[in-house]
Amino acid sequence: HPSYYPRNSIQQLELPQRKAALIVPAFETLHYRLTFPKSKAELLSMLDMGSLYTFRYHVWPKGHAPTDYAKWRTATVPYRVAWQPDFEPYVVVRRDCPKYDQRFVGFGWNKVSHIMELDAQEYELLVLPNAFMIHMPHAPSFDISKFRLSAGYRGCLQTLREEFHQDLSRRYGAAALKYLTAERSL
Repeated sequence: HPSYYPRNSIQQLELPQRKAALIVPAFETLHYRLTFPKSKAELLSMLDMGSLYTFRYHVWPKGHAPTDYAKWRTATVPYRVAWQPDFEPYVVVRRDCPKYDQRFVGFGWNKVSHIMELDAQEYELLVLPNAFMIHMPHAPSFDISKFRLSAGYRGCLQTLREEFHQDLSRRYGAAALKYLTAERSL
């Protein structure tokens, strides 16, 4: 049964003994009503017909592009992807993984910073070949509205990002330089 799929993957991939984040590829629909696909084949058909899109394809492709949706289409086994700037996939991780950084509440950089920390701790980023989730449309959150409308909010977020980078440098030394370098080259 598909709902047991992530649990089976956790057992097969020996997640309890391994530092890995299992990526659940994310899609979205602009329709408020959707018959949820019962299989990957059905999802791919909906994607090809344009009733589904890869998540945030139109507004923030960097957030999920490293998932490599083209590879996912034909994948039958989990595959490893590399961290890239602004990567913010939905993941299944062990309970003892690094926690979300509580500085990033509201909108902005919560998932990005978490994946960065997992990568810094050398977690494998593994895309599940038969799992998927679908984001449904909803009204904008209060926090994203603040982000869009308030230069002060965006300024605070930038300060917190810089603090986070400094903390990574203290904890992981030279290995953390790649995150700052990647940010500055954007």
